[in-house]
Amino acid sequence: MRRAALSLALLAGPGMAEDFDQIGTLFAERCVICHSGEDAPLGLRLDTLDGVLAGSENGPVVVAGDAASPLLQRLRGEAQPQMPLDGPPFLDPDQIASVEAWVMAGMPAGTVASTPAPARLRPAPGEPVLWPDVEPIFLKSCIKCHSDNSKLGAPPEGLRLDSLANVLRGGDRLAVLPGNPEMSELWRRIVGHSSPRMPFDGPPWLPEDDIRLIRDWIAQGAPDADGTAAPIPVGARVRLRGVLTGEAEIDGAAFVIDGDTRVDDRPRLGDQAEMRGVVQADGSVRAERFRDR
Repeated sequence: MRRAALSLALLAGPGMAEDFDQIGTLFAERCVICHSGEDAPLGLRLDTLDGVLAGSENGPVVVAGDAASPLLQRLRGEAQPQMPLDGPPFLDPDQIASVEAWVMAGMPAGTVASTPAPARLRPAPGEPVLWPDVEPIFLKSCIKCHSDNSKLGAPPEGLRLDSLANVLRGGDRLAVLPGNPEMSELWRRIVGHSSPRMPFDGPPWLPEDDIRLIRDWIAQGAPDADGTAAPIPVGARVRLRGVLTGEAEIDGAAFVIDGDTRVDDRPRLGDQAEMRGVVQADGSVRAERFRDR
C-alpha cells in the first residue's frame, strides 16, 4: 500500500546516515506519484537524486548540512502545505529523521541514485482504465484542495479526492456515478458543464488526455486496481444544472421522467434546466423534480 510504513529493512533507524538508495525508497513510497514526470508540481522531481538536487521552480529544496532545508520544513509541517500532500497520515518521526540524517550527512548517492522507477503506461483509447491510471491525476491536480490537507482549510463541498473510497463516497453530493460520466459531477466539473470548472486554479485546465482517461474510467464502472467495478450507489441524490440537450437530457446526461416527477415550467431544447433525481438499481436516474432555470 502507498501509505504503508516502510519496514526497518528498507530504512535504517533514526539519526543514521542513509544514502539515496534508502531515502529514494521512501520517496518512491510517498512522493513520486506526484513528484515525477514532466508535470511534477513546480517541476520538482523526487524519483532520482538528480531531480532532488535540481530542486523546484522556486530553487533548491535540500542543502547539504542544512536541517532547515525547504523539503525538511515541508515534511515536518513547519512550512505549508505539509507534505506529502495526501496526508494525513504524514511521514512518521523516524522517517523524517532518516531524511534529515541523509541531508546532514551531505546527501550521499548510493548505487542506484539515477535510476527512476519505470512510469506506468497510460491506457490508449478503448483500453481498460483502472484506478491507478487516474489516481496520479487527482493527486497532482486536485488534492491540494480536495483532501484533509486542503490549502482552503477543508475540502470544498466535503469532497476528498485522495483515495478511491473517498472519490466514490463523494461529498455534499454524488461525485461519480459508475458507468455514467455525463451524470457524474466530477466529470462535469472538469469539462466545464458545471460551475465552477475544475481545477479551481485553472486555466490551464486538465489536459485533454487526462479528461479522456477520467471519462473512460468512469464509463467502465470506476474499477479499482484489480479491475472490479464500483457498486452502483442506489438511492444517491443527483442534481444537474445545464443545457437541455434532449427531452429528458441535460448536457448529454439522460434521466427518467415518470408520473411521479414534479415538472415546473418545462424547459425547451437549448434552455437552461435543472433536474434533481435519485439513482436507481440499474444505474439510471429517476427525476424527482425537473424545471426551467
